Amino acid sequence: MDGWVGAWTGGRRAVHVGNVADFNEQFLLAPSSGKRFTVGGFGVRGSAAEPSAAERRADRLRRAHHYAGLAVGYSPEPAALVLPAEVDPAWIDWLARELEWGPVELFDGIAPGGTVAEALAARPALAERLATGPEPVLFWGRTPDRGEGPELTAVRRFEAKDAAHGLFTALAQDHPGVRVPRQESADTPRAAARRLAARAARGRATVLKSPHGVGGYGTVLVTPEEVSAAGGARRLLRRLVREDVLPPGGPLLLEEYVDGGAAGTGRLRDLTFDAVIGADGRVHPVGVGEMAVDGTRYQGVTVGPGVVPPGAAATAERFGLAVGERLAEAGHRGWYDVDFVTDRERRLAPTEANLRLTGPAVAFVLRHRLDQVRGPGHLVRTLDAMPLGARLSQEALHGHLSRLRPACTRLGATLLPLIVTAGHEPEPAVGLALAARSVEALDAAQALLGAAHHALGRMFEALR
Repeated sequence: MDGWVGAWTGGRRAVHVGNVADFNEQFLLAPSSGKRFTVGGFGVRGSAAEPSAAERRADRLRRAHHYAGLAVGYSPEPAALVLPAEVDPAWIDWLARELEWGPVELFDGIAPGGTVAEALAARPALAERLATGPEPVLFWGRTPDRGEGPELTAVRRFEAKDAAHGLFTALAQDHPGVRVPRQESADTPRAAARRLAARAARGRATVLKSPHGVGGYGTVLVTPEEVSAAGGARRLLRRLVREDVLPPGGPLLLEEYVDGGAAGTGRLRDLTFDAVIGADGRVHPVGVGEMAVDGTRYQGVTVGPGVVPPGAAATAERFGLAVGERLAEAGHRGWYDVDFVTDRERRLAPTEANLRLTGPAVAFVLRHRLDQVRGPGHLVRTLDAMPLGARLSQEALHGHLSRLRPACTRLGATLLPLIVTAGHEPEPAVGLALAARSVEALDAAQALLGAAHHALGRMFEALR
């Protein structure tokens, strides 16, 4: 089988392992540093009491385990799912009906208080099943427990935002329509404060970045007005650390803010290009999508025909393929993406590379499967963390979404549940995908869902 599906799975059913937490852990500072690494916006942030190291680790594991629910979409048809959190089989049945899957083995709830690697070490029979089964095994990303080597070296190198920036800079001169934002590094908070203050004095907005982060964590836009209102750059940085926006200590990157112009209808701002590097090192494009980003925090993506204008899509693909060739030379194999923002002239500014699966990857996979079983032309929108107006068990959440499913169908949209374990968090949320054949149908279904989720709060208030 040619193309990205052949390079990814050989066209076969696959085992999906939701090791999001494991991937993130390798980039964390030591627990005593106090760094918190969050994924997907699930749960409560910035509590007043200083948590212990054990509490911090439990918090970040729980958040990552919610996001690992996206493992249902690692390939077009899973043979088995290995999930750290408990998932009601009814959710898998829902997806299997809509996506015409065969029987799916479910190994869930295996790592409620640790990583997937730790859980597999304690379950040798399951580890043996993964190691010796006939199906390809797909992970969120490469981790040390699977062995050292060129692939892990490449991941460690280019997941760092400064290394990716250097690669982008080296390639950009051969790609008209691409401009790389200027970036400088500060090794200490004191140095970062000095440089941030100097930039603010010149009237420049700055994007602060920790070298590693996911879903927008460790990245924040700072304006000169915010620096002034905080009483200076040092005070602002301290506050951002207290609020868990930035990690404490360690280096920070200061990057030029790319002004995209006034927001409005038709404004193209955040794009992603996804591709797969096969075992032979060949790069296979998957597609270009338009991301939804709130500030610097990823919310979801829309993919499919006509979502991204042809010119921008072609520029993103050409540059993304060039990045992929360099990543392949460095040893990376598997999924990767390159994220972009656009400037006022609609030029693309690459901001980071992810050498792993991503939220947008799931949208591309779902779109491929729906085109395969229902015919071409699907658009897919993922909404990773839609707020719920009340805390719900999985059973209650299933009932809530089941009642909304026919209404989505009447609007021309298919509702697909993805992240279903965060409904009982203090800030409850659910991750969903919508599939349709027009952006208008996606917009209508999203509005319907948002209103119904919000109404949950009023419903429970009425019962008091």
